[in-house]
Amino acid sequence: MDAEEIERGRQRWQQRYDSARKRDADFTTLSGDEVEPVYGPAPGQAVEGFERIGWPGEYPYTRGLHPTGYRGRTWTIRQFAGFGNAQQTNERYRMILEAGGGGLSVAFDMPTLMGYDSDDAKSLGEVGHCGVAIDSAADMEVLFAGIPLGEVTTSMTISGPAVPIFCMYLVAAERQGVDPAVLNGTLQTDIFKEYIAQKEWLFAPEPHLRLIGDLMAYCAQGIPAYKPLSVSGYHIREAGATAAQELAYTLADGFAYVELGLSRGLDVDVFAPGLSFFFDAHLDFFEEIAKFRAARRIWARWMRDRFGAKTDKAQWLRFHTQTAGVSLTAQQPYNNVVRTAVEALSAVLGGTNSLHTNALDETLALPSEQAAEIALRTQQVLMEETGVANVADPLGGSWYVEALTDRIEQQAEAIFQRILDKGREDHEIGPITAGILRGIEEGWFTGEIAEAAFQYQQSVEKGDKRVVGVNCHPRSVTPELEILRVSHEVEREQVRVLRERKDGRDEAAVRAGLDAMLAAARSGESMIPPMLDAVRAEATLGEICNALRQEWGTYQENAAF
Repeated sequence: MDAEEIERGRQRWQQRYDSARKRDADFTTLSGDEVEPVYGPAPGQAVEGFERIGWPGEYPYTRGLHPTGYRGRTWTIRQFAGFGNAQQTNERYRMILEAGGGGLSVAFDMPTLMGYDSDDAKSLGEVGHCGVAIDSAADMEVLFAGIPLGEVTTSMTISGPAVPIFCMYLVAAERQGVDPAVLNGTLQTDIFKEYIAQKEWLFAPEPHLRLIGDLMAYCAQGIPAYKPLSVSGYHIREAGATAAQELAYTLADGFAYVELGLSRGLDVDVFAPGLSFFFDAHLDFFEEIAKFRAARRIWARWMRDRFGAKTDKAQWLRFHTQTAGVSLTAQQPYNNVVRTAVEALSAVLGGTNSLHTNALDETLALPSEQAAEIALRTQQVLMEETGVANVADPLGGSWYVEALTDRIEQQAEAIFQRILDKGREDHEIGPITAGILRGIEEGWFTGEIAEAAFQYQQSVEKGDKRVVGVNCHPRSVTPELEILRVSHEVEREQVRVLRERKDGRDEAAVRAGLDAMLAAARSGESMIPPMLDAVRAEATLGEICNALRQEWGTYQENAAF
């Protein structure tokens, strides 16, 4: 790009920056020196390929979505939490908010993730152990008691039963007297990543997509700020994928959901802003920064050039980041504080919109209260003390970072082409969607991730990749940690309360709601309104999901390695 065009871009950025709202904060170094809000080429300097880097707030958004960077608004500190019953988790949420957390992120237990009630035989021994147990709207009320849902953004990490859980969240908001139209938050909902990596689905892909399409339309029409679909690469990376695989599989899933919205007749400029993303921040510091920058650039280009998105918001890739759980070690667990801080810093320098930092003891158990506080303070130290929020994309223009950004983008595009090749024969549902479905059926994604994970594990065992406390520097004076243990009394109490609620509800209203939901499933009408009616009558998660299992059947994957 020639010097004149670069200068015109700088002037466009300056105008947008001057008119944007900035935080009332000290934007100087620790020594008191003023710093510019963004840095770029020297005046009069031509830079080949600068159009791929650009300025913050300008297509292709490599350097961030907003001209102000974090000077306008810092990332949201969103701590992931959930254990035991709704009351116990509510107390942890209050601690997080009182300690300065900016948003909540709900972790559900395994029965909830799989759509089973706490009194189901399949739930025995698992209730409340890896997250909070939610059986009905009454539990959701308790979960957010004293927390104004109209004011706090809430993320919920659940995919298979995401739609009925969302209905319970809406009913909890109604019972607080909150207009659902003002709700703001994120629901994961991404079912493709379940077949690719996490393996927590209820049905075959097609009925899940049916539910997701209903949810996208419902939120686009009536809950404009809420993001009903967070496309998750986190679980793909945790399963062993490389950075390029995480990026490519995640964005391809996102493109498939765009095809789904278009197939429903939705306006891409209306529904695309309701898509958000969830990435892993791993330990290769510069590679992770490059991954985040490449993700924004790829998404913007595909949304504009392939799907016809015209507005900035429809081209924006908004993403949440969580530090890498798989990088945590049981050996010398206090080293995990350092790992988490480095990973969090890469997410911030990559321009994340919100962030969760893992606790040092999560490889052993759910976080203790002290470990959760340290994880929260890690973000606050980065935000308040390091100066990283003073400058937008401070590593932009680095030869190394730009080369890594280009390389990851090229690797991702090669993977997209492989997916498109798989879906080339079926354009009725969209070529990306068809390619993903074919890849799932063939076990291609699973095999590719398994191979990447195997190669990494080999490199660790050979000592080529070094992990402190595991295959190098093993000596330690660290004492054994006190970890959080969830009592089995939680399960017994949850089951008791659930059965009391079932005994005290209007069974006819529950049955009517479930029957109307199944009628909508057969007719093609939106399933959200009748599902909401069932939830208002205290139909349980297991009852809703089991009714749909009977209607749609279950799914068995074809594994291939």
